[in-house]
Amino acid sequence: MSTGESIRLQRLFDGGQNVVVVAIDHGLYNGPRPGFEDLGPIVDRLRGADAILLSPGMVPHVRSVFEHRGAPAMMLRLNWGTQYATQWGYHESRSVPMISAAQAVALGADIVLVGMSIKTGSELVDAENVAQVARCVAEKREVGVPIVGEVYPAGHEDVAPEERHEQISIGCRIAAELGADLVKTFHTGERFAEIVRSTPVPILALGSKKLPREVDALELAATAIRDGARGVVFGRNVIGARNPERFLEALQEVVKNGAEPASAAAKHGLD
Repeated sequence: MSTGESIRLQRLFDGGQNVVVVAIDHGLYNGPRPGFEDLGPIVDRLRGADAILLSPGMVPHVRSVFEHRGAPAMMLRLNWGTQYATQWGYHESRSVPMISAAQAVALGADIVLVGMSIKTGSELVDAENVAQVARCVAEKREVGVPIVGEVYPAGHEDVAPEERHEQISIGCRIAAELGADLVKTFHTGERFAEIVRSTPVPILALGSKKLPREVDALELAATAIRDGARGVVFGRNVIGARNPERFLEALQEVVKNGAEPASAAAKHGLD
């Protein structure tokens, strides 16, 4: 790992702490979801996050949150994949590049992210998706920026739990073998700790759908951390909270300090 990669990665974890990343890149795949219509006012409420995941084209519109000392790290996506555009029922999970790691750094990125789906049903598509991750890893090494490999099972909402666990387990190891510095993926349930043990880089658990109660999202985070995740990447569960700032504060306490979800929810006046 280069000096630049190491410095940026250590800054994210800040002395070994777990991390909270807020994702606001949903418009890249799903258009203006409720709550994500105008990102400007949203990011001003997310200054307590360790990092914010967003799309390259949104950087000029939200740059103010990153322009001060102590700002969240900027995490940028490098590719676009049909697997995320769930509203159209795509099934091939094809991925295409958007920007290079160098272009992301030029925009201000501290970290970059590449998505990967495998077992798509096509050997060619699987190979192309893996090749794209490999290219992004090579690019990030040239510019000295850490990369997150997002392991996203093809058609994940329709995959049985055991199959989903197997796909994610294999995918996380592939991402690490390709050179990812971190992995972002779903918590798979009781056997998630097995994935953590077999993946030699830190894993960040994503939040996925908006959960019915805010305390449910805190419980998901607590479970993921207890099972070995080094942090979470939550989007809709933060933005859709009645008070995103208070929810983010509660989430930080759960992820970083091991607070009990119910206690953190009560302390911060959540539902």
